[in-house]
Amino acid sequence: MAFTEEQLETIRQAASSPFPFINRCEAEVEEIRPGYCRARMPYKPNVNHVGTMYAGALFTLAELPGGALFLSSFDSSRFYPIVRDAQIRFRRPAMTDVRIESTIEEAEVERVQKETEAHGKCDFELEGELKDENGEVVAISKMMYQLRKIGG
Repeated sequence: MAFTEEQLETIRQAASSPFPFINRCEAEVEEIRPGYCRARMPYKPNVNHVGTMYAGALFTLAELPGGALFLSSFDSSRFYPIVRDAQIRFRRPAMTDVRIESTIEEAEVERVQKETEAHGKCDFELEGELKDENGEVVAISKMMYQLRKIGG
């Protein structure tokens, strides 16, 4: 899919604030294009009782690219995504803002859409490394999504 810069900005804004919770924790999609998403969770509003980033904020950041990549990579007039499974492995405490970069190859998008069109649904995975401002991996995520056909 090809988008104009204005369309990509609209997608970025929509993916950054689809739910009030995303707004409250101040997460944002920093960059979006077909097949690529970079998102950030700020440290300051998401500090827990021991001075590190709240685990729920890290989980939210791990899940955020799934929706953003759906909007920028799949045909939202024919399909919608759901989360089927989510795994996160915490590696070390986060004491700065944290970012995640997620990608999905064009061939995978085509495969998933084709299978969903034929069978009504199709699973796909997104894996990610959540990194602090020093580039240290603070968590590793593995999210299983299912694309479903609208009306199917």
